[in-house]
Amino acid sequence: MADEERLSVLGHLQDLRKRLVWMAVAIAVGTGISFYYRQEIADALKTFLDEESELQVIGMTEGIVTAFKLSFTCGLILAIPVVLYEIIMFVRPALTTNEKRYVYTLIPAALLAFGCGATFAFFILLPPAISVLERFGNEFGVVEWRAGDYVSTIIGLLFGIGLCFELPIVMYFLGKIGVITTGGLKRFHRWAIVLAFILAAIITPTPDPINQTLVAAPLILLYLLGTFLVWTAQRGRTSSTKQ
Repeated sequence: MADEERLSVLGHLQDLRKRLVWMAVAIAVGTGISFYYRQEIADALKTFLDEESELQVIGMTEGIVTAFKLSFTCGLILAIPVVLYEIIMFVRPALTTNEKRYVYTLIPAALLAFGCGATFAFFILLPPAISVLERFGNEFGVVEWRAGDYVSTIIGLLFGIGLCFELPIVMYFLGKIGVITTGGLKRFHRWAIVLAFILAAIITPTPDPINQTLVAAPLILLYLLGTFLVWTAQRGRTSSTKQ
């Protein structure tokens, strides 16, 4: 019995190693593609700056470090479908038939939600946020931001908002498998609003309430959408139980 359990553990470890290798390969390929197009990506990120603002590269290594950081983050985003697939394939043996069906159905929705979040951050959130920072900076002199700080702030915001938009998908899945309920979410809604503003304060690069509200409001709406999806999931589970 002990030998069988050891073989089972070794089998899982070997499978995990294989999955991690494929994820690393996908990220490496995505990073390589992003590095090749790094200038085009950087130009797209600099569209938020006005004509008077400049980016500075300070130090011998800041330019190459910023280029690799930008390429790696974009590569990670490009590799998300492969990463999700490998994670699901690894945990698949532990899932029931219904849970497998839910996961396969929600993968496209999760990718779409991340894309919507990143798009929202790029077109709705970043322009006023950068504008506020520039306006306050111009009060004291010419705005010349460090390239590394600028790129880190933008890609962090895009990635963070993209992940936040996954909230309804995660809530729906947890509701489907019975981990959370609509009643519990309704009791938690006041804390959810508070947490939305706390998270907005952490994510938003500016301290002004307008930009923080631009982040907090969608988070609250996503929580409400997730609550509705959990309600539909509960109805589905109840109907299947009765049958």
